[in-house]
Amino acid sequence: MHLKNVTFHAENYPTREYYPFNLDIFLNTKSIVFHKPVTFFVGENGSGKSTLLEALARKCGIHIWRGFERSRFEINPVERELYRFITLEWVDGVVSGSFFASEIFKYFVQNLDEWALTDPGVLKYFGGKSLMTQSHGQSLLSYFQSRYKIRGIYFLDEPETALSPKSQLELLKVIREMSQAGHAQFIIATHSPILLAIPDVTIYSFDSVPVKQIDYEETEYYRIYKDFMTDRRKYLT
Repeated sequence: MHLKNVTFHAENYPTREYYPFNLDIFLNTKSIVFHKPVTFFVGENGSGKSTLLEALARKCGIHIWRGFERSRFEINPVERELYRFITLEWVDGVVSGSFFASEIFKYFVQNLDEWALTDPGVLKYFGGKSLMTQSHGQSLLSYFQSRYKIRGIYFLDEPETALSPKSQLELLKVIREMSQAGHAQFIIATHSPILLAIPDVTIYSFDSVPVKQIDYEETEYYRIYKDFMTDRRKYLT
């Protein structure tokens, strides 16, 4: 365990008009405690779970790889400012780590290949060969299996979106092994009932205000998938 809790300072929010400061979840949740080496955030899209995940990474000083920003019709001036209004409590000092999201992974991979042109040794930390020469699923698993061996805190935003069910099981195994080893802590936003099945984790629902801890069987993903597998015909008629 590295990160102990996060506290929200709603009294200092710069606005109530723009996202994410207009979400009830961030106005009425005082803090979130991290009890276990693996914590999951679940909830509908737009509930704030990915926004908080990114804010936590920024507050930890972790770089988030991005491509060029496209022009937008309307600019939200505070869209990525939540990290300025939270405080973190650590177990034994700040640690490094990484932020993963499928849609931005390609930017990291491109930069890694450019670094390797002058320093091929950097690839040894990611399986020993260019991630761009592998299939997307293979490159993801190479990254997970190598990066998470390093002591740190790791934020993953819906990692299942680019993974087959079999690859999700491989990621589940990596997360479980690395968290049990004691050097890695994971905070993950997900819709995957496969990843959520990791034993001895904390699951927070962002569909409740304030954020509420729930059990695996209480998650909507578990209930829907179980119901579909039990009686899929009612969904197809």
